[in-house]
Amino acid sequence: MEIPRHWRLRKQRYALVGEECPHCHAKLFPPRDVCPECGKEAKESYAFSGKGTIYSFTVMHDAPTGYETTTPYAVALVKLDEGPVVTAQLTDLGEQSVEIGMPVEMVTRKLREDGNQRGMLVYGYKFRPVLAGPQ
Repeated sequence: MEIPRHWRLRKQRYALVGEECPHCHAKLFPPRDVCPECGKEAKESYAFSGKGTIYSFTVMHDAPTGYETTTPYAVALVKLDEGPVVTAQLTDLGEQSVEIGMPVEMVTRKLREDGNQRGMLVYGYKFRPVLAGPQ
């Protein structure tokens, strides 16, 4: 069951694809059959920019099974530029401290590894601080 589930969610996890309501134009992530804003059917794909800001965050020091090797790590509520708020792990922080309001961008990174004989790697979105462009 694990492999089909990850295959089904690949657009959300790798490209941050949600939906836009054709009636009220609300941006939805994750995708839903019914728009929570107007209650009408919402089935039009929408690719989010992957840009946003940190709304809130915490640092995890005790990880669930399968994630013990990554502690401590930061998890944030990221408010996407298009409106929705998503929960995601922060990555590529280096020595940089996390701050509310910090601009971040989505990147695809390894989430975990299935430890059995299949050795399946699970990838998905994380967010990193926006890299400074050429001046």
